Amino acid sequence: MAAEISDRVREIAEARGLPESEVFEQALERGLEDLWEDLVLAQYLDGELDGKEAIERVGRTKVERAERKRKIVEEDVDWGLNA
Repeated sequence: MAAEISDRVREIAEARGLPESEVFEQALERGLEDLWEDLVLAQYLDGELDGKEAIERVGRTKVERAERKRKIVEEDVDWGLNA
């Protein structure tokens, strides 16, 4: 796995003309952003964070998308239980 990551970093760095350290930095930033959004949305959906605060942290589009996904899952569960 580590070798595969190194190979990918090297390939990205070469293709973009960047140092490998910058590729790692960008990857870390993207990964942290995804983890942050997941945390905020989970807290919102669990009722630990209100909608206004969630929107301020990750944006209205992402909060609304999370609400739609939850509704779809709830509808699927209801259908499954009543089928």
